[in-house]
Amino acid sequence: MSTPHSRVFDERSEALLAQLERDGLMKRLRMIEGPMDATVKIRGVGECICFCSNNYLGLANHPEVVEAALKGTRDFGAGTASVRFICGTFTPHETLENLLARYMGTQAAYTFVSCWNANEAILPTLCEPGDTIISDELNHASIIDSVRLATVIKKGVNKALYKNNTLEGPNSLAEALDKAKANKGQVWVITDGVFSMEGSIANLPRMRALCDEYGAMLIVDDSHAHGVMGVRGRGTHEHYGMVDELRGLPALPPTVVAPQPDAGRIDLFTGTLGKALGGAAGGFVAGSKRAIELLIQRGRPTLFSNALPASVACSATAAIEILLREPERVARLRSNVDYARRRIKDAGFDVLESPTAICPIIVHDTAKAIRMSQRLLELGVFVIGFGFPVVPEGHARLRCQISAAHTTQHIDALVDALRKL
Repeated sequence: MSTPHSRVFDERSEALLAQLERDGLMKRLRMIEGPMDATVKIRGVGECICFCSNNYLGLANHPEVVEAALKGTRDFGAGTASVRFICGTFTPHETLENLLARYMGTQAAYTFVSCWNANEAILPTLCEPGDTIISDELNHASIIDSVRLATVIKKGVNKALYKNNTLEGPNSLAEALDKAKANKGQVWVITDGVFSMEGSIANLPRMRALCDEYGAMLIVDDSHAHGVMGVRGRGTHEHYGMVDELRGLPALPPTVVAPQPDAGRIDLFTGTLGKALGGAAGGFVAGSKRAIELLIQRGRPTLFSNALPASVACSATAAIEILLREPERVARLRSNVDYARRRIKDAGFDVLESPTAICPIIVHDTAKAIRMSQRLLELGVFVIGFGFPVVPEGHARLRCQISAAHTTQHIDALVDALRKL
């Protein structure tokens, strides 16, 4: 029997859902009947070219990655059935975390079931009362929630925002850092390396210089940069030369020149295993041994949630090994991105400039973006329209995501479909 309170919930939920339907803003889940690849089979639609996946390197269905997951399941079972500190730490975790630390150029790394969990852990665990967290206004929702959690769990933690990628002047990072001098604790600056809706990148060298000037620590969520940015796909920091070349790996092809290592370093990274690095699931934090040890000891998402399945740790390890031995995948992705941006612009669409694999086509109105997405699907091209609350009102867009698995024919088909709109 319904109570008055449950009826209130039912009525307001029905009203909201009905409004979304009337406004053309209702999201529809598309059922994919097969593996993620350059093309996918969608129930009720058929075979479509996929331009909305985070499968940037085409590794989600790579035979070695799939076999590693199957072997991991056969050798270690379907799940860990425990949190890490009880009986949920398996040898695949150790193997993956050692490789992640080498890949990122840090002392240590630690895995979580998602990058959302990794971000949720890092600030509430490492911050203390009197600290200040300074965040880019367009940071991912998981970072925003991590900042909120830190200020609730650790009373006395201060927070500040700066305008997206604005490092000097009014509403800038420099201004926020200067104001934070009045507080006695540690100052933390946190940013996306690649902003997922814009495809733009943070100016990490200048941010590092500002952080050094004010004694701040720099945290970078590089989820959309792993496998994409830098000659080996190690991330935005490699793009800027802020990491030493990996030792003990095959040399880069003679046609590929790595940036000279820079003195600046990133203090802490968060990242995902669910995009370019195998496309399964999972996230990680990479940084100093002391920071990782604090997360092991006090990070609530790892203390109270099962460990990453061993099968996923195995498949992610295989994906990173493929990436590191085949830097040509990153080069092919970059070539595809350049070609796609040029063709989309030539077709008369406003696509935001960026070296990343994210090509947002700005259409402003959310309902329009959703209608365009539906029409593209009818034309055999799978692209999602994004609007509020994922992006601010008036900034709706089609987000085209390019993969190394795409061919020029796939990209031409995308542009032909866009022209028909």
